[in-house]
Amino acid sequence: MPRPVLMTPYITEKSMNHISGTPIQSNTDGNRLEFIVRRDSTKPEIKKAFERRYEVDVEKVNTRIMKDGKHAIIKLTKEYSAEEVGMRLGIF
Repeated sequence: MPRPVLMTPYITEKSMNHISGTPIQSNTDGNRLEFIVRRDSTKPEIKKAFERRYEVDVEKVNTRIMKDGKHAIIKLTKEYSAEEVGMRLGIF
């Protein structure tokens, strides 16, 4: 049985601002969610797993390695709302 790609949502004040689009940085336009993912997962695997699990379209996936694991910042297309997905996750 394959291990899941998406492990857990990563919730911080900064990640909450990425959801709503509150500008922390000038290049942040919102509609993004951050997840801790399996360390050996690729961007296409993350995108496919997220789209399948939450029934949304993903525009872009960025990743970074942190002390607590690999983080994926997932930007949704304009047709979908990160806030709505966050409500389903129980973030709000």
